[in-house]
Amino acid sequence: MTDSPDAPDATKTPAQPAPSATSTASPAAPPAGAPTEPPTGSTLPSPNSRTPGGPSTSTAPTPRQLWTRSRGVVLAVVVLLAAAVAIAAVRSGAQHGRLDPRSADPYGSRAVAELLADRGVSTRVVTTTEEARSAAGPDTTLLVADPDLLTDRQQSRLHDATQASGGRTVLVAPGPPSVSKLAPGVTADPATSYDSTLSPDCSLPAARRAGSADVGGIRYDTLAPDAETCYIDDGLPSLLRLPATTAKDGSPETGNNTEDTPEDASEKPDQTSARGDTVILGAPDILHNDRLDEHGNASLALQLLGSRPHLVWYLPSLSDDAVDDTADDSFFDLIPPGWLWGTLQLTVAAVLAALWRARRLGPLVPENLPVAIRASETAEGRARLYRKADARDRAAAALRSATRTRLAPLVGVPTARAHTPEALLPALTSRLRTPGQDLHPLLFGPPPGDDAGLIALADQLDALESEVRTS
Repeated sequence: MTDSPDAPDATKTPAQPAPSATSTASPAAPPAGAPTEPPTGSTLPSPNSRTPGGPSTSTAPTPRQLWTRSRGVVLAVVVLLAAAVAIAAVRSGAQHGRLDPRSADPYGSRAVAELLADRGVSTRVVTTTEEARSAAGPDTTLLVADPDLLTDRQQSRLHDATQASGGRTVLVAPGPPSVSKLAPGVTADPATSYDSTLSPDCSLPAARRAGSADVGGIRYDTLAPDAETCYIDDGLPSLLRLPATTAKDGSPETGNNTEDTPEDASEKPDQTSARGDTVILGAPDILHNDRLDEHGNASLALQLLGSRPHLVWYLPSLSDDAVDDTADDSFFDLIPPGWLWGTLQLTVAAVLAALWRARRLGPLVPENLPVAIRASETAEGRARLYRKADARDRAAAALRSATRTRLAPLVGVPTARAHTPEALLPALTSRLRTPGQDLHPLLFGPPPGDDAGLIALADQLDALESEVRTS
């Protein structure tokens, strides 16, 4: 195959003429003993093949082209990854040891633990739900550092253990999913307080003695008649104290339990051990090392955590065996909150990126083919397929149909009626030099029985068409 200087456009497909007598007779089986000639023409080269001594016809991009096209995207990804690592490193350093009584970092709570130790209150850190449940008792304050990390089952089991223990439970900034399980009857408002420093505005002794404190954060609401609400912002408190429903001996609680300092607690152990309560803090700031010396944070923290001689500091951990007990959770329960809005934002971003980077549709651009293809090559290839499949009937039908289509306009018959014997045969007979010929077997007869008959049919059709054209 040779390249043509005037190659056809890629948007145009070479015409595929119907097989004629001259175009299909050549691929038929040659007579016995005749030398076999190689098929004429050539096939298209492979997209990745090279012609000897000529350039490659491959359209695949080279590595250099790939790098040129993608280097902008690669650079953007590298910059994003570097920024993410830097932000994570900075934030992890600042948040390291958050609410850990053993940590001296800004967000740790070692300072309040040491102040409690000076007042005779022991602090013990636990990391599993079972340890927290077994430590609950009338002489113990149980602080839950991050209630939202607990599963529903962990929250229910922890509430059951602390409800009738007679001790105090301090929940640090529980969100809407967890506060309803750990403190039934309490709901968390979606909007946080505007100011972080609030005044007590309540009769709770610990809050009155502490004064203003950094407890502004999540706000809560409850219908419990004996609940004490403090540090109110826009009508909702950021600190709640809920007395236990029953005393240790089973009698109803009075709800008039007073707050005692550690020294008072040592003088009246019976009163503190007989009554229990739950304290809900809307923000953890009063426990942080870097905020403890501001306002009344230290006073409020020491009074809330030092009313019992023992403090159990529960730091929920993902290594807790109870975390794996999620057999009853559905798929949507395992997805973090906010997944719907996150997915919606990603969808909008993807649509905008597609509109920005999508290829604009325009008119077709003509492009020269790399090679020229002879029109007869298609007919020859189709004839070889017919011979390989022994489909003489299809080949004969194609030859007769193409001949009738070409003869009809020559004798004045509409193309739509070219395949109707009553319309085509009389018109053909009148144009022949030898009248009275029966053309029906030739144009509408049965298929030939062998290859020789097919070759004879092609020759006769070719001769008929030549006679009509010259008459």
